[in-house]
Amino acid sequence: MTLGLLGVEDENTHAAYQKPDSVSPSESMKTPSHVKDGSSSGIDKKALLRRIDLHVLPILVVIYLFAFLDRVNIGNASVFGMATELKLVGNQYNVALCIFFIPYIVFEIPSNLVLKKFPPHIFLSFCIFMFGAITVAQGFVKNYTHLLVTRFLLGFFETGIFPGAFYLLSMWYPRHASQKRFTFFFLSTALAGAFGGLLAYGIGNIEARGLSPWRWIFILEGIMTCVVGVVSYWACPDFPEDVKWVNDEEREFIRKRLAKDVGEAQKDEKIRLRDLSVIFTDYKFMSAALLYCFMLVPMYSFAYFTPTIINGWGIKPIETQLRTVPIWFFAWLVAMAAAYLSDRRQQRFYFVLGPVIVGIVGFIILLALPDAQNPKSYTGVKYFALFVLQAGIFSATPIVVCWFTTNLRTHKQRAIGSAFQIAFGNLGGILATFIFQKHHAPAYRLGYSICTGALGLAIVTAIALWIGMGWENKKFDKAEQESVGGEQGADEQKKKFRYIR
Repeated sequence: MTLGLLGVEDENTHAAYQKPDSVSPSESMKTPSHVKDGSSSGIDKKALLRRIDLHVLPILVVIYLFAFLDRVNIGNASVFGMATELKLVGNQYNVALCIFFIPYIVFEIPSNLVLKKFPPHIFLSFCIFMFGAITVAQGFVKNYTHLLVTRFLLGFFETGIFPGAFYLLSMWYPRHASQKRFTFFFLSTALAGAFGGLLAYGIGNIEARGLSPWRWIFILEGIMTCVVGVVSYWACPDFPEDVKWVNDEEREFIRKRLAKDVGEAQKDEKIRLRDLSVIFTDYKFMSAALLYCFMLVPMYSFAYFTPTIINGWGIKPIETQLRTVPIWFFAWLVAMAAAYLSDRRQQRFYFVLGPVIVGIVGFIILLALPDAQNPKSYTGVKYFALFVLQAGIFSATPIVVCWFTTNLRTHKQRAIGSAFQIAFGNLGGILATFIFQKHHAPAYRLGYSICTGALGLAIVTAIALWIGMGWENKKFDKAEQESVGGEQGADEQKKKFRYIR
């Protein structure tokens, strides 16, 4: 199914944004002539891409599915009475959601620096097993303090998964073939929502060993996560320089292809403290981080609160879990279609702008409905609006991350950039945990309004990033036209590079 959805690499599309390559005589002596330009007459490129897809994508999708599931299954647990049993009052539930993001944000960049030191299959599998164990522990918490401790530890051990996986993906795929694969990975979040709803529906009537159903949600899903962690030790891929399932010729082809796309990337490049200054000196870093932050406000709001919102319409808890499932599946289908078209057209901005507008339409529908004393009023319209806004949010968000990450040119930049964008962006996750308060139910007008405003700011930021990259591309064009002769190698790669926007 993965290969059918993702297709194969189209070299003609690559040429749409990449100038023809040339190689210096010294470079041609370093590598075989048939791989010196990033291509090989002796390599079946389609077969190699399929092999990369099979080794890289499925396990990363499963890893992030369980990472996101363990992060947001507290929303399903809440519907089954967790807050009541733990005697949570006021905004204590919201604080429990929020505390996850403190270590998750603080340790994003350090986690990617660790990933450069340890093979991904070791670092990521350790993190997975540990946050699975913490999720199991959540099933045995006795009070609010216990819940805070487990949520904090969950954020600490999950911090390396998302930026690490995006960083790893960016080192395997060139930009023209990346968006549908990045989206396929990112949409583990939607699959987690659907899978979590189905599991919660199935677990809803379990009260074995004197434990409430909400506790079994954490225990069973945590055990499954630990199993994934063990499997990941053998299944998770490392960087192209280190894996054994490609031969030397294929490894050189992969390296050359990435160099042809964005320039040479050295895995062993050391990252020094001064390298972090690029965050403040390159407008793209802050713009991309702000854009992701604005997108995460509605994304996390509905990842955490969709079950609560539906339950507030007078729907029974067990039926609430089931009703969340088709929303997530629909979002997954629409987002994959958007990613496919984004790669096909080699455009990112328009495939952020369009879905964001769709998301705004969904929120406007919810805000336009009159307040009704009966929470069951307009249930069909409200349910339809959830489909619309989720499809918009989950189509745009992975493109936002891929747009920035794959336009970075070295191991060093991608390690710093992916972690910074995700760390800063998750400030939006903190805001999301507080904008749907219990006393605002069932209308949640404040929450819907804040989400709408965040999407509006996302549009403004995306326009700024699009204009900035266009301006830089014009500078590249002008510099190339003015150059006469000149050096090749790295300088030649600079001349050819253009931002995909």
